[in-house]
Amino acid sequence: MKLMPSFTSISSKLIRMNLLVSGVALLLACIAFFSYDLISFQQSLIRTLTAEARVVASNSVSALLFNDRETAQSTLAALSSSSDILNAAITTNDGKVFAEYRRAGARAMQFPGLRRDANQRNWVSGTHVLLAYRILFQGNSEGVVYISATLQEMGQRARRYVATAAGILILCLFAAMLLGAVFRRTLAEPIASLAELSRSVSRNRNYSLRARPPRNYDEVAMLIESFNEMLAQIEQRDSALQQARDELEERVQERTAALKTANHELEAFSYTVAHDLRGPLDAIGGIGYILQQKCADAIDAEGMEMLDKLRSSSAKMAGLIDDLLNLSRSSTTSLTRTPVDLSALAAVIVEELKATEPGRSMSATMAPGAVVSADAGLMRIALENLLRNAWKYTSNRTDARMEFGFRREGPKIVCFVGDNGAGFNPDFAYRLFEPFQRLHAQTEFSGTGIGLATVKRIITRHGGRVWAEGAPGRGATFYFEMDG
Repeated sequence: MKLMPSFTSISSKLIRMNLLVSGVALLLACIAFFSYDLISFQQSLIRTLTAEARVVASNSVSALLFNDRETAQSTLAALSSSSDILNAAITTNDGKVFAEYRRAGARAMQFPGLRRDANQRNWVSGTHVLLAYRILFQGNSEGVVYISATLQEMGQRARRYVATAAGILILCLFAAMLLGAVFRRTLAEPIASLAELSRSVSRNRNYSLRARPPRNYDEVAMLIESFNEMLAQIEQRDSALQQARDELEERVQERTAALKTANHELEAFSYTVAHDLRGPLDAIGGIGYILQQKCADAIDAEGMEMLDKLRSSSAKMAGLIDDLLNLSRSSTTSLTRTPVDLSALAAVIVEELKATEPGRSMSATMAPGAVVSADAGLMRIALENLLRNAWKYTSNRTDARMEFGFRREGPKIVCFVGDNGAGFNPDFAYRLFEPFQRLHAQTEFSGTGIGLATVKRIITRHGGRVWAEGAPGRGATFYFEMDG
């Protein structure tokens, strides 16, 4: 199992926890017992030394009164039977040594002063104890007995404590290992199994899996039971979601197919209607032209005006049909990408526009080198619409100017067509690229409101974007961005 390292880690943590708790408890217990034993031993030793000092003091009174140093020395020598005593001495009231006993190898004794109002005092330093006991005779001080002893037995006691603690620690280790094995079966293994199952569910998205609960019903069993209930709920919701997704996908496919069919039918209808209208319109325009040319003498001025309106309306309708056909082509024509020189194409379109009105003055600037990967036919339709707009909206200016330019921005190329014509209100710029939306009255500038919508569709199909900048009376600039 891939989760075995985590499983081993849980068992190790349990064993280490047991060992740590047992070790700390044992250490604290040993420290407490050792401290208690040390204090008890010190107090017992001090009581023993006090009794011995009292005996020495009683036996040394006459020696001090009669200045019998030998008797005092023999009294102190009797302390050699005690293995804990290192030094002993009897001093006079002025602090001079009257008699002294020293065990072989022991250091010289220091005699700290005993206050006059104190008859007994002891000093403890590490493993050494020093006791001072005043010698009294008939209420008067005759001297002081000093006894120095060592706590050698404490070292032996400490070693016994350490050995005992080590033995108990080994027993605790075995007990912790046994407890770890028990915990592994009752706690770690179910948790590890649950973790492995959750990983499998998360990785494979198989919500039909279930964890096996332990025999004993406890918190772990409750956790596994809750996990299984959660899996059941997720499985139920996932099944319902999948069913809804399948139904939605089927509906989307049906609607998409129906929409494609409707679009094809609508496009075919639009193309057929527009194409079929061209014949009658051409006939109407031709008949009007023939009537104006051959029957001019038989028609009065009012009739000629009506023929002019007839031909004008026919021409506008023909333009609308052309625009509708271009709008239809911009959405239905398959893209054939080739390198297209937009600069050269714009120059050709401008020359065609100038040929329609030879007497009109127009300053046109074409920046060379704007080459893009696009469909040549659709890009001609887009440029025709942009340049025709610039030509149209500068018709009322004597200093009319139009410009085609571009700049490169990384892998993209941004082209623009600008003019100094009527411009537009930038607050309504969002309406420019919507079909049949116009920002100028028909009496000011004629048009169908389809050209810029066609431009947007063509540029969007090429994966680009189009936008415009302008101001009333200050011209307009139309930008489009494409792959260079």
